[in-house]
Amino acid sequence: MRWRLARQSDTYESGYRTKPPEDYVEYDPDTGKFQLNEEQAFTFADESSPVFLPGAFQCALAAIKAEEQLTERFKTGAGMGWHEHHPELFVGTERFFRPSYAANLISSWIPSLKDVEEKLQRGALVADVGCGLGASTILMAKSYPKSEFVGFDYHDKSIETAKQRARDAGVGDRIRFEVAKAKEYPGKDYDFVTFFDCLHDMGDPTGASSHVFSTLQKDGTWMIVEPFAGDKLEDNLHPLGRAMYGASTLLCTPASLSQEVGLALSAQAGEKRLRDVIMGGGFTRFRRAAQTPFNLVFEARP
Repeated sequence: MRWRLARQSDTYESGYRTKPPEDYVEYDPDTGKFQLNEEQAFTFADESSPVFLPGAFQCALAAIKAEEQLTERFKTGAGMGWHEHHPELFVGTERFFRPSYAANLISSWIPSLKDVEEKLQRGALVADVGCGLGASTILMAKSYPKSEFVGFDYHDKSIETAKQRARDAGVGDRIRFEVAKAKEYPGKDYDFVTFFDCLHDMGDPTGASSHVFSTLQKDGTWMIVEPFAGDKLEDNLHPLGRAMYGASTLLCTPASLSQEVGLALSAQAGEKRLRDVIMGGGFTRFRRAAQTPFNLVFEARP
């Protein structure tokens, strides 16, 4: 006989479960051992899995450490920047997003863009804006050794960590990491610019779009990776959408409101609104290039 340990919210009647389990771990009383089945291990124990979830819990726990500050900021509308949160938030965020990037970025997202993979293989200049701890930048640098990468983020502590991680990964010679905002990062004539899960956090995403436009080659490409969202609220009333709305309440919307303009796109902006923001920066071509259950991948060109 095997017993299963589940969420505290599951209901019981006379000691027996009254609905199908959503289990985290199984226990076998005959052996006195706990174990994970394949699905549980894929979700909770394999950091290379594209659906590895502990990073999400790490993010949530770190975010609620600012509960009192967030409550006060909601009253005033002042917002709260990412840099004001507990340092564990940055580690959890990278840990949550990295598996999906590792599973999709090189194998499907970049190949879905017109001519980009060929440029990267020959040698291109790439800006990874909002790079955080550098997971996406390092993945690209490992796969395209002839290209040059620059990672930008406004958070100085994240940039320090990204530099160390690049050295540890053996790609420090072809990546530069610099502190810079999305509307101000330096450089011109980039062949490829990337934004991973960060455009919706920005106070002035249209201003960021305009700056990307001004720094791209005429035949350059901007790849924007955003959380999967429908254009209407009712399209997002499902488990993933609810999680993303919760994240937006704690992190994304306060972050945007703390900056100039404060557009507050949120993590559930939807393709139509993102298109308006990106085209508002001067781009003339925009399309959905790829998608996963968690992300939408857009291609924008001058």
